[in-house]
Amino acid sequence: MNEEVISEINRNFIYQLAEKGRRIDNRAPDEFRPIGVEKGVVNTAEGSARVHIGRTDVLAGVKIGIGEPFPDTPAKGVLTTNAELIPLASPTFEFGPPREDSIELARVVDRGIRESGTIDLEKLCLEEGEKVWIVFIDIHVLDYDGNLFDASALGALAALTDTTVPASRFELGDDFKLPVLHYPIACTTVKVENTLLLDPALEEEKIASARLTVTTDENKDVRAMQKGKSGSFTLDEVKKIITSSQEVAEKNRKKIIE
Repeated sequence: MNEEVISEINRNFIYQLAEKGRRIDNRAPDEFRPIGVEKGVVNTAEGSARVHIGRTDVLAGVKIGIGEPFPDTPAKGVLTTNAELIPLASPTFEFGPPREDSIELARVVDRGIRESGTIDLEKLCLEEGEKVWIVFIDIHVLDYDGNLFDASALGALAALTDTTVPASRFELGDDFKLPVLHYPIACTTVKVENTLLLDPALEEEKIASARLTVTTDENKDVRAMQKGKSGSFTLDEVKKIITSSQEVAEKNRKKIIE
């Protein structure tokens, strides 16, 4: 996505607030915006969910088909994730083939799900080395107001928990719920001057020097991390971000499971 210009006045205002431990929307530095989760919003998908974090709005859908397994995992199903940044969501998004930002978004979501073993892929094997269920996750950003990583990860996880494998459609027995074993939650923190801000709003995201997304599971184990922007974090800052992510993830996970 193209960089959107932010005025020097707004930039300085956000810096001054951050130094005082305050934010433009009156949140605490380690506070998430309100989260809304709605499942089963697309009737033509095997599973779907719409997630709001503040005004950021993401729709995730799951489709399931049959195909060949990867050569190195012949007895496991396949997971593939795609993200679309449609121009309707932001004036900085453009038409055309997938850009670097959408590819990164899909990979961050995919890595969190894959590395945590969210889906029991062994139960999606039909004929070892020949035929398996393939899980396609499609993420569509409807409105962008910062922190797409967390909203997309929440949307994908919520959609997976809503998914039914359509076995009867392929004359392979009864339909069954997708075997979801774990619930990874992504939490993103940015660095504005020397202050760490969790769940950055768009204007905070624009002026941040560094970004770190930490994905943890229900056991508080770190399953994936993604660093963004050109700035850096100290070791103490990274430890603080991980601890904060673990604590906040517990609260956000309940919204998906419930």
